[in-house]
Amino acid sequence: MTTKKVAVILSGCGVYDGAEIHESVITLLRLDQRGAKVQCFAPDIAQLHVINHLTGEQMPETRNVLVESARIARGEIKDIREARVEDFDALIIPGGFGAAKNLSSFATQGAACTVQPEVLSLAEAFAEAGKPIGLMCISPAIAAKIYGPGVICTIGTDADTAAAVTKMGGSHQECEVSEIVEDKARKLVSTPAYMLAKSISEAASGINKMVDRVLELTQKS
Repeated sequence: MTTKKVAVILSGCGVYDGAEIHESVITLLRLDQRGAKVQCFAPDIAQLHVINHLTGEQMPETRNVLVESARIARGEIKDIREARVEDFDALIIPGGFGAAKNLSSFATQGAACTVQPEVLSLAEAFAEAGKPIGLMCISPAIAAKIYGPGVICTIGTDADTAAAVTKMGGSHQECEVSEIVEDKARKLVSTPAYMLAKSISEAASGINKMVDRVLELTQKS
């Protein structure tokens, strides 16, 4: 089996205003365990806001999504403008509120949201090339923006979020934390992760399955 190359888009560092750290690390660990070569990317933009993760309150400061994401990637990260679809076999986007606040405006605008332009163009390029994409936690909320109406995905069982996905044209399927939902026609794999997980092990159960399936689908690309 040839080494698969996977692009991972991070959205900052920390569940409340960036990429969910556990989800990101589990993803990177599983990809490494499966022998994939990974390159992390993030948009070089300001975060929507900064949250004190101890108190949950907003802080009077600004942070950069690329700079913050570099914490998770141990500095091995590039501006998303440097990402080229032809260099990779698959794309994965971990969750965390950063996916809904920095990579898109889903947290503030719901079904009327837009996706950050560089993130959208890269994801659309993977979709158009028939290359698999893995989304987890809240990041499947942007699936309909990437693929258009009818795309099948899951955010778990949260009724309000599922309703917003449906309003955007997505076809939402309820899913347990340890399972995945696959849109076979579009090669999109999603899993609830911390939308449902009560522990890091629970989050890993679904994320590992998702990563494994995304890598399997690269064989069929």
